[in-house]
Amino acid sequence: MTEKFKIWFQGATDKVHMAPYIAKVEAHLKSILEPQFEASFHTTTPPATTTHAITEFRIARNLIRNAVEAEKQGYSAMAITHFQDAGLAEVKSVVDIPVLGLGETSLFHACTLGRKLGLVTINPVFIPWHEDQVIRYGLQQRVVGVRAVQATVKDFIDAFASQEAFEKLAPLWERECRVLLDAGADVIVPAGGLPMMLFSGELDGAPVVNGVTLIAKSAEMAIKLRKLGMAKVSRRSNFVKPPEKALKEFLEQG
Repeated sequence: MTEKFKIWFQGATDKVHMAPYIAKVEAHLKSILEPQFEASFHTTTPPATTTHAITEFRIARNLIRNAVEAEKQGYSAMAITHFQDAGLAEVKSVVDIPVLGLGETSLFHACTLGRKLGLVTINPVFIPWHEDQVIRYGLQQRVVGVRAVQATVKDFIDAFASQEAFEKLAPLWERECRVLLDAGADVIVPAGGLPMMLFSGELDGAPVVNGVTLIAKSAEMAIKLRKLGMAKVSRRSNFVKPPEKALKEFLEQG
């Protein structure tokens, strides 16, 4: 009998307000995962519809709690589909199962596809966070810029449900991508699951990374590597496990 492995996919999205997107993601995961891997997609209520440090702090808190729960329930890996990677280091520190962040996974894989990257996000308010992300991952010399579509989260959600909404949004998206291509980017990284699921593929010869596919297959690989004695994070610096008392206090009061 083939051993089964469960992957906990964690979004910062809401089942009610973002139903068309979540339905698309769940169907996509089911279609791409190998038979021995099972996806379980978990949402956040209220979702992350604003960019502010306090919103990301709330999301990070939720991710830490859910990682502990995922490990407790016997999941083999956690894949976080929130591109901002809020609290990613802390999440990796509290569990022994592999944890993958959408931003980190997408950006580092994109570096294998071309020399220079360009990020496109769904609204200008997200730009500072992604610029900080680029610095945090040491990719300043590989990223030519971060651009944003003049749109809302709702515009992207509507584009999953309506062809008319998609055709209205697509030219705005392509315009920002081409600004980055003209600036020297040869890989486009959509900064979020919403644009990844809508616009991934290729544009003027440049790969447009679908990080949702990537993180799913990377989670599979992390589980396989774990079986071979690899894919364990360092416990020397950022990912040092917290004292049992500290984690208990966080779960009870954090």
